[in-house]
Amino acid sequence: MTATVHRRVDDRLGEFALRTLDPDADAALLHGWVTHPKAAFWLMGDADVARVSEEYRRIAAHPHHDAFVGLWRGRPAFLAERYDPAHVELVGLHDARPGDVGMHFLCAPTDTPAHGFTRAVITTVVAWLFADPATRRVVVEPDVRNTAVHRLNAAVGFTVVGTVAKPEKDALLSVCTRDQFHAATRGDVSA
Repeated sequence: MTATVHRRVDDRLGEFALRTLDPDADAALLHGWVTHPKAAFWLMGDADVARVSEEYRRIAAHPHHDAFVGLWRGRPAFLAERYDPAHVELVGLHDARPGDVGMHFLCAPTDTPAHGFTRAVITTVVAWLFADPATRRVVVEPDVRNTAVHRLNAAVGFTVVGTVAKPEKDALLSVCTRDQFHAATRGDVSA
């Protein structure tokens, strides 16, 4: 059973929401997203549906990592993951502080892109993370070659900490505080 955990209305694009992910029921949907050539930085291009389901069952079972399907106007349109960087992804690579929350997001491929959609998605995901008063900073670690996401991160308030070498990639470690996010989005994060 899935449950909606956050809703946000974008002034231009309408309603966005996040719901819990069902690793088995959502595997075929996610497979089409994570194996698409535009998702190359997701590093699952050769995965089959069973591997996608297995990966998201692993995430669902992890005490410091979870995943969500993002909805746009009620339809699945993006993927979001939340993790504790002191226990997942950045262990030994990041000076984790209390209140740090890690984030990944992936927009579904589409033949009819909506202008501003990806920025609305990242704004929705970061607003959701900051809706928890315990969240003090959001931490991201995209591939250093993923310049498109670096621009998006900067647009919503992330500042670069530096490059970290992870087993699967060189990552551009960046952080965003609640104040940086609100200043960058001018408070346009209505729930």
